[in-house]
Amino acid sequence: MIDLGLARIGRLIKHTPQTWKAIHVAGTNGKGSICAYISAMLNAKGISCARFTSPHLVDRWDCIAINGKPVSESLFLEVERQVKQRDVSENIGASEFELLTATAFEIFNRQKVEYGVVEVGLGGRLDATNTLKQKSVTVISKIGLDHQSFLGNTIEEIALQKAGIIRQGVPCVVDGSNQQSVLQVIEQHAKETGASLQFPNATAVAEELAKSGETFEPHQIQNLAAAHLAFRLACPEHDAPLTSLLPAIKQLKWPGRLQKMSLENITGRQQDVLLDGAHNTQSAEALSGYVQRHLRSSGNPITWALAATQGKDMNGILSLLLQPGDQVVAVRFEPVDGMPWVKAADPKELLDLATQHGVDQSSVYSAGENVKDALTKASEMAGERPVVIAGSLYLVSSVLRLLREKSQDSSENAIWS
Repeated sequence: MIDLGLARIGRLIKHTPQTWKAIHVAGTNGKGSICAYISAMLNAKGISCARFTSPHLVDRWDCIAINGKPVSESLFLEVERQVKQRDVSENIGASEFELLTATAFEIFNRQKVEYGVVEVGLGGRLDATNTLKQKSVTVISKIGLDHQSFLGNTIEEIALQKAGIIRQGVPCVVDGSNQQSVLQVIEQHAKETGASLQFPNATAVAEELAKSGETFEPHQIQNLAAAHLAFRLACPEHDAPLTSLLPAIKQLKWPGRLQKMSLENITGRQQDVLLDGAHNTQSAEALSGYVQRHLRSSGNPITWALAATQGKDMNGILSLLLQPGDQVVAVRFEPVDGMPWVKAADPKELLDLATQHGVDQSSVYSAGENVKDALTKASEMAGERPVVIAGSLYLVSSVLRLLREKSQDSSENAIWS
């Protein structure tokens, strides 16, 4: 269930005094990447840190990382068991995400980290993570329309919920590429709260990257600029130019974000495919731009393997991704461990929308609930032309889980190493 509010999580963690400084990140898109970038910067300077992002990708515990590595299954299950016992014994009735958040915070304490980089689960003001104390800096990434049934029907209402993570006297880094009405809402809330806003200079970062010969996508530059400014504000004594941190950033593995990967173990396909968790119109716009620049440049049509969560604006997403001549395979992602309320959209509905956006009826295929079949069919339909897997982070999870099962190297952290 999704049941926003701070009362239950407050009771759940009242016996867990926070021993680490927090960097709290909200937004619609880019917040997970910003968390990953900040963590890489902290690690590069030898600062112990933990990271909590959601949703998990393959295993429930991979959403919690200590110094860049997912926490061990044994430690996660041990702490989770204690948190659940507390929930029952004190008759709290916490939600699944509240239990997970309390587990993460307890693990951060046990590992004695200096910093905890925490991604908001949903919204900000009433999100379980907003019980954080000792915030060193807050970050608000790009905001768009998503989760309207929980956060509000307008982008301004959503922005106000995100701005709820702001704290008096704590600097807040804001992505300046947000639309003006969003920035006005955040600025007003920061003024009322007594916090200063800081806007990263993405243009300067882009120039710095160009001089170093490194290539990042436009939205990655925005996220990187926000992450670097947040790092500098949180750790002024470790201030470092971005170029000195790039080796650690380039080594960062962030699955399901413009990830090039091989499906050869599953489908026999020789060419890499692109795996991306774009699941709203804003992230679809970024993915579409990447595909246009790198995959459609020679006139190639794209074969898409798509899934979606019920209630997402798939009409808006597909209008950005699809072009006449493309092919589409639709599938339901697997049930999500620990998140029983998440339901996959009907593949037939996705294919009906695809044909409305110019895809020929003969170029669509429903794989039902069989992700392996979807990947195999997409590979067959594409031949040597590009394949892109997108529409949901839960589809990313299903693909990565399938790859791990098929891989000869079935070690716990294979996809992160």
